Amino acid sequence: MGKIWRWLLWLGIFAFVLLYPMLVSVYVTLPLFIGFAGYLILRGLEGEGWRYLLLPLFYLLNLEINLSLPLMLSLAAVLIYYLTLYSSVLFLKRCRLCVAFLSVLFIDLIYLGLIEIYDFIFTTSSITINMQLVYSLLMDLLAAVLL
Repeated sequence: MGKIWRWLLWLGIFAFVLLYPMLVSVYVTLPLFIGFAGYLILRGLEGEGWRYLLLPLFYLLNLEINLSLPLMLSLAAVLIYYLTLYSSVLFLKRCRLCVAFLSVLFIDLIYLGLIEIYDFIFTTSSITINMQLVYSLLMDLLAAVLL
């Protein structure tokens, strides 16, 4: 019976990764979970397993395609965070919740900064900063806390 539940869990996770970005493009009030997916990528880079790398990468790519956001900018935000700030956040290694919370917060802030730079360079408007984006950031942080 345990094998069936584990199979159903992974099927549900894969369905979420595949279908949730499509729902976000229709229902704009749903949170984006960019920072949370980035944190899962960091956990995959730290040796948690390939699932922590491939599923969040596919989710971020699917999200950017469905929302017409700049391609691979979220991955660039994760890599910038990993190369610059992640090692200094790891001093809180005993507090895994603190590392998750700070990682999601910084990944989201770096992503917002990169998208603003992108919009300035190419004179576009990819995303507007309003209360829905703050709501998305709060839900992203809540997902990191609940993990």
